[in-house]
Amino acid sequence: MGKLLAKSGQNASLTAQEKRIVKALLNKGWRNQDIHALINHFRPNTVNSGRITGIKKDASQTAASDDEVAFYQLRKRSYDVATGLNQYDNERLVRAREAMILAVQIFNSPALKFKAEVYSVLANIAWTYLLHEYYIRKGISIMNGANSISLSDMLKRSDCPLSEEIKLNLKGVKIIRDKVEHLLLGRADLRWSTLYQACCLNFDKMLCQLFGADLTLSKDLSLALQFAKLSIEQAKELNKYDVPADIAAIDALITEGMSQEQINNTEFQFKVIYTFSSASKGSSHFQFVSPETAEGKEIHNVLSKKVPADELFPHKPGAVISQVAKASGKKFNSADHTRAWNLYKVRPRGNSSKPGGTDKRYCWYNTAHKDYTYSDAWVKFLVGEVSDPQKYAAIQNTKI
Repeated sequence: MGKLLAKSGQNASLTAQEKRIVKALLNKGWRNQDIHALINHFRPNTVNSGRITGIKKDASQTAASDDEVAFYQLRKRSYDVATGLNQYDNERLVRAREAMILAVQIFNSPALKFKAEVYSVLANIAWTYLLHEYYIRKGISIMNGANSISLSDMLKRSDCPLSEEIKLNLKGVKIIRDKVEHLLLGRADLRWSTLYQACCLNFDKMLCQLFGADLTLSKDLSLALQFAKLSIEQAKELNKYDVPADIAAIDALITEGMSQEQINNTEFQFKVIYTFSSASKGSSHFQFVSPETAEGKEIHNVLSKKVPADELFPHKPGAVISQVAKASGKKFNSADHTRAWNLYKVRPRGNSSKPGGTDKRYCWYNTAHKDYTYSDAWVKFLVGEVSDPQKYAAIQNTKI
């Protein structure tokens, strides 16, 4: 919908208000160049100095009042350099950004306990202002009688610019907001952080998409919501306890009628997988996987701490062959297994310079023994493939 910062372009005419302002400033003894600088400050299409001279020569032009001039100067001083937003001209967008920033800051604060409640309320306000601004710029009224239309009503509109998954996420946040005054939700702060994280990312994405990349919140929020004071140990503690019935009921409401694909969509809830890969305790590190990458698309909202070890990949090739043949009832020998791992690119060939380049879901290379072992998931996968006549034929036709 275009950037908000002033840009050089074709010379434009002065508006009726600007003409009155220019006349008033000339009457006050302002120099042409100073008036010119004031008028063009953050003006989308700048005017040339000849426009000021034209007003000076126009004896019939009326001047603005002192109050009108004072407010005009105040408004010109009220632009944010980073975003180009003006607190008077772009009040909804200013408040939308601030509401979301406050929501995240409060959720991340270790000193505050009122997290789920405040986040859901402020996020609802932020999205309401954002969509109100969208519809106003489209020339569509946001009024419903004496009040402006609610976020829920905007989400139901056929011309709503949000994806179905973003709408579902906001429906979930709204359900939590509606329960705030009736239930104590403190124990669910971390439980719903994936919803809130997706809500933050969705908000920033749509803010930039609809109103320009200069408005991104990434410059104001250096840390994502889910990283705030959340450790692996905290996550473990959270999952030790039974979920209270009232919280479980809200969970059921949030995902009611949704498919598993929708639930797993990162615009509905955003989860990060944490892994420790072959590292000592002192040098272990977090790995963050983008949901847009091929690897990220294979991760379905899992929070896990895994150490690749014998118990994760317990099967040698002979054991895999035996179990697949038994479970599928089909002939499956060593050559078939070789064809299978070649077809599905589970591990590199024997002469590879990078023997450790395996599909970590199914196979692990043991550097000490220089051999490969396989996971339960690989056995299960092969049983399914071999049981399907077409896929079984594809395996047997693979060249090795």
